[in-house]
Amino acid sequence: MIKARTAKFQIGQIVRHRIFSFRGVVFDIDPEFNNTEEWWLSIPEDVRPRKDQPFYHLFAENAESEYIAYVSEQNLLPDNSGEPIRHSQVAETFIRDRTGGYRPRNSTLN
Repeated sequence: MIKARTAKFQIGQIVRHRIFSFRGVVFDIDPEFNNTEEWWLSIPEDVRPRKDQPFYHLFAENAESEYIAYVSEQNLLPDNSGEPIRHSQVAETFIRDRTGGYRPRNSTLN
């Protein structure tokens, strides 16, 4: 029997990485790992996440740059700083809401 998992974070939610110094806004969610084996094996074994958990696509940023990140649920925490995300694609995809998070501009985002 397959155990169904509910994602802890939502589309438009701002999150931060538990270990590394970056944060981002969720724009897509995979119910479990859905990237290449090569990508997964490139992560050092001592910090490699389990595959049987949600993985999140983020418009991410750190102090130096903006990029797309693919992060396991176990490595994310909510970001309650209230600071907006500066990633250039955020404004194309989301509208900032009153709570400090984001909501999709296009209702076809899940």
